[in-house]
Amino acid sequence: MKNLDWLKTVVIAIAIIIAGYFVGNMHRIGKQYDRYVQVKGLSEREVNADLAVWPMTISLTGNDLVTLRKDIEEQNRQVSRFFKDQGFTDDELTRGTINVTDARANIYNNNAQQSQYRYLANSEITVRTSDIARLQKALAESTELISDGVLLGSKNTWRPIEYIFTGLNDIKPEMVEEATKNAREVAEKFARDSQASVGEIRVARQGLFSISDRDQNTPQIKIVRVVNTIDFQLKD
Repeated sequence: MKNLDWLKTVVIAIAIIIAGYFVGNMHRIGKQYDRYVQVKGLSEREVNADLAVWPMTISLTGNDLVTLRKDIEEQNRQVSRFFKDQGFTDDELTRGTINVTDARANIYNNNAQQSQYRYLANSEITVRTSDIARLQKALAESTELISDGVLLGSKNTWRPIEYIFTGLNDIKPEMVEEATKNAREVAEKFARDSQASVGEIRVARQGLFSISDRDQNTPQIKIVRVVNTIDFQLKD
């Protein structure tokens, strides 16, 4: 009987020791898991826009509706010829509809009632091309249309041409990798200062990609940027 009690005591003691080991080990692992550093990794690239869009407007005024429509249709043809002479194709040119407004239809608009012209006609032409150099050349030479009696306007007078970069998906993987590498370098510097080492990634949060002009004078050159936030484990 005494031998049986002794055996039970030994078994219980061994069980307590094993349980204590696992509890202590789990506590140690848990504390290690709580040791981490959160850093931000940056990737930035300078790229050239690969698409340009130039939306233009033609406006004419007159009192004879039939004549006004003929005149604005002729100016549309003149503008189309100009761009084709510059080397653009029909696929790169889009002509919008012609809109005519009767200024005197609004009896409450005193300025319109006193205006010299009754009708205002507007039409739009848009050039969309990947040949950015050619479009910039056309912009510089578009003043030639004035000598033909065509007053060509831009929807955005401050920045007539919109420049777009469409190749983001091609560089995304490399930039994400660069941002992660940059984040690890920052984490390793922090770890050295803390007399620790960097372990595995605990949590990774990818930021949004942004595309902006390099500066206001060169909108055809873009800056692509992404910032990732990453938590790295720290080890002794």
